[in-house]
Amino acid sequence: MRVADGTGFVVHLRMFPGFCLKLERGSLIKVAGAENLKKLGLVVNPIAGMGGRVGLKGTDGPEILARARALGAEPVAPARAVRFLRALKELLPDVLLLTYPAEMGENEAREAGFGARVIGRIASGSTTSEDTKRAAQEMLAEKVDLLVFAGGDGTASDVLLAVDSKVPILGVPTGVKMHSAVFANTPEAAAQVAARFLQDGLPLREAEVMDIDEEAFREGRLTARLVGYALVPYEPSMVQATKEGSTGHELVDQKAIARWVVEMMERGCIYILGPGTTTRAVAEELGIYDSTLLGVDLIEDYRLLARDVNEAMILDAIKSKPAKILVSPIGRQGFILGRGNLQLSPRLLRRVGKNNLWVLATPQKLSITPTLRVDTGDPELDAEFRGYIKVITGYRQSKMVKVI
Repeated sequence: MRVADGTGFVVHLRMFPGFCLKLERGSLIKVAGAENLKKLGLVVNPIAGMGGRVGLKGTDGPEILARARALGAEPVAPARAVRFLRALKELLPDVLLLTYPAEMGENEAREAGFGARVIGRIASGSTTSEDTKRAAQEMLAEKVDLLVFAGGDGTASDVLLAVDSKVPILGVPTGVKMHSAVFANTPEAAAQVAARFLQDGLPLREAEVMDIDEEAFREGRLTARLVGYALVPYEPSMVQATKEGSTGHELVDQKAIARWVVEMMERGCIYILGPGTTTRAVAEELGIYDSTLLGVDLIEDYRLLARDVNEAMILDAIKSKPAKILVSPIGRQGFILGRGNLQLSPRLLRRVGKNNLWVLATPQKLSITPTLRVDTGDPELDAEFRGYIKVITGYRQSKMVKVI
């Protein structure tokens, strides 16, 4: 790049990430060597999130992964990792990026135009959690300043088990289950947090890493365990809090919400019920007691049309009928789309429309979740949902709440 200064010009030659030469009036001068740059490690779990749209609630284990692929699941993590890297490149181009081979980071760095130093070895096409753990350990040995991973709760657990609290970590959200408090709200938010931490030194906090029993999850039982505490850059507006579930004190409000929702239901319309106890209260108000707690169900003419459906099944059911989507935010985190309900894909959301999204939340939940969030995987669609949305909070009661 040539910059005129009135007396000559300056040329910057980028030879390698972190090594820059400046040619000034014909003289080569070393400006910054890689040893002076911050090191960022990136580990991508290429299968994270694949089970979401096909309704499998995760991809832990080879059998479930094979089932997800058989149902037509497509990788989610690579594209979201690329979004992170592209945003980071704009914010912090002079960082030494270390990553793992092929689909565990190298491919994503290349697609983002981000030069990287590749370490380690993998059997491409058949990566496992052991690859994630080994990658994290090798990043630790390389003394990275921050270890960023793209995955879900399972990936977060693997990373924590590998590095403990010896290096700060940050998650790019790409999984089905993301209850841990180590994930940025979006890939772009992860880039902002990483850049600020490496440039300005954000403080660190201890954040919970949770993992969910996937088998129990598929059976409608939420069984979470605390894996441990990770060191995470502290930026509360960009890094999600730990999920907080509903309490027994909210049952009366949930029933009041359900009663009004049922009164507003119309025949001939398909109602798509997202996960959660508040949406399940709607099914119970209709006398439906075998709906799923953690999946997506379809209701038509006040009866259960289909249980625990995936994206393709929903699109097929509503292809010639009007539809409405009912969701409830995740406590404290505030996500109404993009966490735990990946069956509600961008394609489906566009088909149904923002005006046909009903958000249900008790006053207690809103008191700890003052703003709502979306992370559909489609930045343009996310932008359409931002602003204010009506939230049903009781019987004939609602409140306008901001979506950010």
